[in-house]
Amino acid sequence: MRTRLLVVLVALALAVVAAFAVPLLTATAEQRTQQLVISRTADVDRFVVLAQQAVDTHDPAALAADAERYAQLYGEGVVIVDARRLPLVQAGDLTASTPAVRALVEATMRNEPAPRVDRLDPWSAEPAYFARPVGTGTRVSGVVVLRASVTSAAADVATGWGTIGAGAVLVAMVFVLLAVVLARWMVRPLHELETGVLAVAGGHRAHVPERTGPRELRSLAAEVNRMSEAVLEAAEQQHRLVADASHQLRNPMAALRLRVDSLAGRIDGDDTTYRATVAEVERLEKLLDGLLALALAESTATRVAAGGADEACDLASVLAERVDAWRPAAEDAGSTIVPPPGHDEPVIVRCPEGELAQILDVLLDNAVHYAGRGAKITTDWESGTSAATLVVSDNGPGLSEQDRARATERFWRAGGEGAPRGTGLGLAIAHQQVRTRGGVLDLRQALPHGLEVRVTLPLREVPG
Repeated sequence: MRTRLLVVLVALALAVVAAFAVPLLTATAEQRTQQLVISRTADVDRFVVLAQQAVDTHDPAALAADAERYAQLYGEGVVIVDARRLPLVQAGDLTASTPAVRALVEATMRNEPAPRVDRLDPWSAEPAYFARPVGTGTRVSGVVVLRASVTSAAADVATGWGTIGAGAVLVAMVFVLLAVVLARWMVRPLHELETGVLAVAGGHRAHVPERTGPRELRSLAAEVNRMSEAVLEAAEQQHRLVADASHQLRNPMAALRLRVDSLAGRIDGDDTTYRATVAEVERLEKLLDGLLALALAESTATRVAAGGADEACDLASVLAERVDAWRPAAEDAGSTIVPPPGHDEPVIVRCPEGELAQILDVLLDNAVHYAGRGAKITTDWESGTSAATLVVSDNGPGLSEQDRARATERFWRAGGEGAPRGTGLGLAIAHQQVRTRGGVLDLRQALPHGLEVRVTLPLREVPG
């Protein structure tokens, strides 16, 4: 946006400068041309008077001497002929036989107006001709022709145009500088507002400066900051409610678990109802643990956004350790976990070791229990220039596209409400933990079938 606004302002400024400069250049050239015409017309009029006197007295000597001095002083030619077209005076290198002079003499004898002198410019080089009849009324007794050089006048026009051009360039530079300052003054607050809105959308606190830019944008910045505070306060209250409710329910749940366990030795006969009760109690315990873990992950997001944590770990080592831990469970479930390839250099990602282990536990737990017997679970990692990607895939039945889109939602379970196990919080917690560390959790279909989970985390910057 800043570039587009700057282009518009600069184009407008240049157009304004051109609108003033072009007429000024034209006026300068016309003014110098008019000065030349007035000056040479006065000279021609003087020669007309002297020529009339020479015709009347039949003595052109004084006229010839004056014309010769004029030619030597200005370097311009003068030709004066009588009514019979015979030259009375030829000064400079101009003669009556010159085609241009002959044409002017004939036209003047017919009382035709002299040709108009074109407007001069810095590149004008052709001389200008002035012609005037000698005599009074309709009686023409001769013609005066003067060939004027335009070199000096063209140089004056060039000097004037250079001065005007330099001034125009200076004014244009000032306008461009003002356009840059104006564009920055208007666009910078917009960028800060965009950053603030994105921060609010990401669950972070917005700090938009309220004292820069136009008044309307300053007011908008203040509203964004207030909205950010309100959103964060509402989110914090929600997190506290979940955490407090989960914590308060743990004590009665522990008491309920003790009472249920105490009934184990007193059940006679069919204990189906008792075992179903124990399973529900265990599910409630897992649900409470999941809610507490989710509340902890969301509170960690706020702490990290405030810059309160910058922990890192070796992704490859944590992956190898968690694969070893889950191998017995996979064997019990009838599946196989393929360990990641060995590595020489550590892959340091910006995520605490404990959180990365929890994320891996969720991914490996889902793969072991949902891929089915005989499934092959593959683990690997890829390292780029700024991020590393952890990959856990299986060749089980996988998830449909609609299920993959909802798999990270809270309380969503594969198979719906009738699913045999799980609280529906595992992937939601892992997703929140990955987002907290600036990463991305992506679910894809494995080929030819199965599920592939990719967790991309930023690498820790190595001090230069």
